[in-house]
Amino acid sequence: MDDCIFCRIASGEIPAQIVHSDDRVVAFEDVNPQAPVHVLVIPRQHVDSARELEDPDLLAALFAAGHQVADQKGISKSGYRLVFNIGPDGGQTVLHAHLHVLGGRPMTWPPG
Repeated sequence: MDDCIFCRIASGEIPAQIVHSDDRVVAFEDVNPQAPVHVLVIPRQHVDSARELEDPDLLAALFAAGHQVADQKGISKSGYRLVFNIGPDGGQTVLHAHLHVLGGRPMTWPPG
């Protein structure tokens, strides 16, 4: 998808603060962080939404990268949140599936 900003980040066309990268996923700092740690983990292949993530291995790769990011950022012991936003009412603003890794402060409930 030539016009997808996350596809362009994954390909290296648009610079980002990459914190993890492998053959299936890329993780980078969110430009509008909502917590002291706010990293997005995206699949390299374009998938519009987490609702369309049908490959269990890709889903596992996204979660594994999210946990690696939490370890790397030092929030594993204190706790963190992994979140997929789906659709406009769910808060999804970029049509490319992405997992939010949020931490570094207490997370309140309910969210939103």
